[in-house]
Amino acid sequence: MTPGRLGEILGLPPIPQGTWAEEALYVSPAALRRGEAPGEMAARLRALPGIADVRVRADGFLEIAVAMPGDLVMELTGHVPPDPPTSTALPDTAVSPWTDAPRTWSNPGFVVKYAHVRAVAVRRWAAELGVGGRFRPELLDGRWDRAVLRLLAEAHGRRASRDPGWAAYTERLALAYHDAFERAAVLPVGDEEPSPLHTARVELARAVRAVLAEGLAALGETAPNRL
Repeated sequence: MTPGRLGEILGLPPIPQGTWAEEALYVSPAALRRGEAPGEMAARLRALPGIADVRVRADGFLEIAVAMPGDLVMELTGHVPPDPPTSTALPDTAVSPWTDAPRTWSNPGFVVKYAHVRAVAVRRWAAELGVGGRFRPELLDGRWDRAVLRLLAEAHGRRASRDPGWAAYTERLALAYHDAFERAAVLPVGDEEPSPLHTARVELARAVRAVLAEGLAALGETAPNRL
């Protein structure tokens, strides 16, 4: 169950909650907004494939746990071309909040652009190393992968928001991806054979690249392939 599909069912984007380290959780006021008994809506949701649990809070909000958070990767990458464009069209009114220099970790713009560059490079390196095969979203269950998924889950709601806050959001996503890139090997090391986990992490990188490129474009920035 993906945030986009949940949004269609609920009538409004679900809100990711918590860290997702143990449970991939969304919160929604949909029952209250639609004037429906929260318990009845919760019962209907529990019967849907991909839903692990639905709980009704004291305030009437629903807590919706999805069984396989990695499913959202394909929702984010389904309409993205295999290779990123060399430039991104910039909105006429977009004004970047960042400067190009310094190119250090103290500059949020560099942090975001470098994360995009890393995500682009992963796909290129994966092809060279023979990483491929069927994407298995259930394999994205490690700590670092889940931290990235948790932030990717916000993209759907931010697109629908009047104030999406792309600058702060892309920085948080970029930092989470840098952590994952450095702590959870996305590619085979040494004589290691490519595995389905490598394939899953390459697809995760593709989703990160897609969302960062979208955020950068909204901020009047070109999403770089190299720095």
